[in-house]
Amino acid sequence: MVKHLDDNFFLVRFDRLTPAEKKYLRAMAELGPGPHRSGDIASQLGVRVESVAPRRSGLISKGMVYSPAHGDTAFTVPLFDDFLRREMR
Repeated sequence: MVKHLDDNFFLVRFDRLTPAEKKYLRAMAELGPGPHRSGDIASQLGVRVESVAPRRSGLISKGMVYSPAHGDTAFTVPLFDDFLRREMR
């Protein structure tokens, strides 16, 4: 069941993203269960917080993440962080 979801649900969405967006989501997954502060994601990426705003906006527009509170980011799709951690192995 997990393999089927990975291949036919999660991967389809992940493949539509830019390399920078994929890197942003991987950083979120590495931080563990969210939501995550934009500053924490930027730190995980090793960049300034201002530089991640365009990626975050793009991911919100694509429906991959949302902002449950000002400055916070969370996955819209349940278990997507688990999928990313499996992919990073």
